Amino acid sequence: MRLEWRISRRYLSSRRGTKFLSLITLIAIGGVSVGVMALIIVTAVMNGLQNELRRGILGVNPHIFVLTYGEGMRMPDWRTPLDSVRKMKDVQAAGPFIQTEVGLRNRGGYSEGAVMRGIETQGPSSLSTDIPSILRKAGISLGPTRSGLPALAAGQGLASRLGLIPGDTVTVVSFTNIRMTPMGPSPKMEYFEFVGGFRTGMFEYDSKFSYTSREAAQELSGLGEAVSGLEVRLKDPYAAAPAGTRIERALGLPYRTDNWMDMNASLFNALKLEKLALGLILLLIVIVAAFNIVSTLVMVVTDKTREIGILKSMGMTSRRILHLFMMQGLVIGMVGAVIGGAGGVLVSWVTDHFRLIRIPGEVYFVSYLPVKVDPLDLAGILLSTVVISFLATVYPAWQAARLDPVEAIRHE
Repeated sequence: MRLEWRISRRYLSSRRGTKFLSLITLIAIGGVSVGVMALIIVTAVMNGLQNELRRGILGVNPHIFVLTYGEGMRMPDWRTPLDSVRKMKDVQAAGPFIQTEVGLRNRGGYSEGAVMRGIETQGPSSLSTDIPSILRKAGISLGPTRSGLPALAAGQGLASRLGLIPGDTVTVVSFTNIRMTPMGPSPKMEYFEFVGGFRTGMFEYDSKFSYTSREAAQELSGLGEAVSGLEVRLKDPYAAAPAGTRIERALGLPYRTDNWMDMNASLFNALKLEKLALGLILLLIVIVAAFNIVSTLVMVVTDKTREIGILKSMGMTSRRILHLFMMQGLVIGMVGAVIGGAGGVLVSWVTDHFRLIRIPGEVYFVSYLPVKVDPLDLAGILLSTVVISFLATVYPAWQAARLDPVEAIRHE
């Protein structure tokens, strides 16, 4: 194969000062490189978006919600099922939570709708989500306040729109605890002290969610000693579906479960479909580049017809001629794949590291474009490129191998 390699390299680089064929070779390599780079960057963007969304969702939400049928987000006897859930082998942590729709009004009278969650910030129950640790890192405590009012923490986006600073008094109106009075429906209102804004990195939560202690949320929503449900964190978040089924069987009616995968299935399915569609579209760039390889090799065969005839007359077999031109196509494909792969990885790293591209958080839940190169995707793209490049060599190599030596030498 050393002879075939030397002749292939000579044909690709051209000789005798003729630069036309070498330029065509560079164009073919460039086409492959651009296609590979585009594929790597697009798949890395989709992977990064999925991973960032998954990380954010798993950080601020439990893996499983344990709720009840027909109780309107109300679980009166929650301590017994909580003990049962904590004893299950796949469960890492579990705790009660309160969730209610509220309106927040600042001192100036400006109001915003929000979701309020009452959580445990101490003990085993605080480990069911990352929210307690996020609050602690921000220096926020939901414990006793200076004013004696219940503490309220809000996402930075929500707090900014309301113009809140720590120590402000916030009027909280509960939309789920409405009492009938002679004057008509009257929602429950209470005063809270704003203790700080937090940032989770998820736009939806930073602009809509607020947190307080479980006891304060129970008082506001009129649940008494009841809670809205249980939140459960698993050792393996991707085992949420079978774990939820086991919890339902263990607790029986009226308990039911929702898991993070089912609740966000439409979002991740849309991202997967978008990744597949974009990948197939951009794969056409590599296929177009393969046509460049075909045209390059056809021109080489045409230009080197007499030399091919001489080689065959000197004893080089048709099979070795076939290998010679296949090797040229493989070199173009492999060099293009390596250059495109290196460029795609570099661009992806720079884009992610410096967060160069900002995107609307209200649409994608994150405020910048995360980029992550998956080694399996990278290997698949490079392998596909080499295979396509190899297939592109078959026709011109076969044409060269079937040349008749006498006719080839007489070719002008």
